[in-house]
Amino acid sequence: MGRVEGKVAFITGAARGQGRSHAIRLAQEGADIIAVDICRQVGSVPYGMATAEDLQQTVKEVEALDRRIVAVEADVRDYNGLKAAVDEGVAQLGRLDIVSANAGIFSLGRTEELSEESWQDMMDINLTGVWHTAKAAIPHLKAGGNGGSIILTSSAAGLTGSENIGHYVAAKHGVVGLMRTLALELAPNMIRVNSLHPTTVSTDMILNDAAYRLFRPDLENPTKDDAREAFATINALPIEWVEAADISNALLFLASDEARYVTGVTLPVDAGVLLK
Repeated sequence: MGRVEGKVAFITGAARGQGRSHAIRLAQEGADIIAVDICRQVGSVPYGMATAEDLQQTVKEVEALDRRIVAVEADVRDYNGLKAAVDEGVAQLGRLDIVSANAGIFSLGRTEELSEESWQDMMDINLTGVWHTAKAAIPHLKAGGNGGSIILTSSAAGLTGSENIGHYVAAKHGVVGLMRTLALELAPNMIRVNSLHPTTVSTDMILNDAAYRLFRPDLENPTKDDAREAFATINALPIEWVEAADISNALLFLASDEARYVTGVTLPVDAGVLLK
């Protein structure tokens, strides 16, 4: 049997990147999946976001593992739409055990220069969206009577300051406070709540032209290879970035019964960035 055999996981931002990786990893270990993604562009985001085709690719990869998946296009900023997606997924799959509040965006700018739109989009998606995800899922976890595991994706930047991303840092710190509060509130129901704190991950959210220019301002049009060495300077381990699968493995542990008494924990998967 798999480590999450017979369980159902609800994952936001599931069309690609870490979200798709989480869906595949949990499916490999026996879970069925409720997958949600906005599948359209947000104006303040400086890279191309996931598409409906990306979400369908997640569906194909989960189904190739002989697991069931319900995929819905929904925006975590829209509580009613998100709740409808979760409700539909539970109606089809029969239960809910695991929640991965993974959906998030990234943008750059000095704090005093950020636009109102950039700040608000960041808060609405990376913090309020996480709250909406938990809020929509908790009634189903409680109704199941089997406990459960909620994993909120924060960041290494949720545990320390970082220049040029003040809005991102603020939102990700907020996720930690929300996690700790939910862990206390849901403990009587044996529902565990923890947060993940990745360093730079090899996904489109980080590996894009805007980030390359931040790391290599000396070049007019830096490439991934140009920025590689600069990326490596933020980690203690001599690597440029981690893979989405590295975060998924940590999420799998927190979702599984191996972590049955782990709650209220901030778990870095950060290549030592928090040591620097």
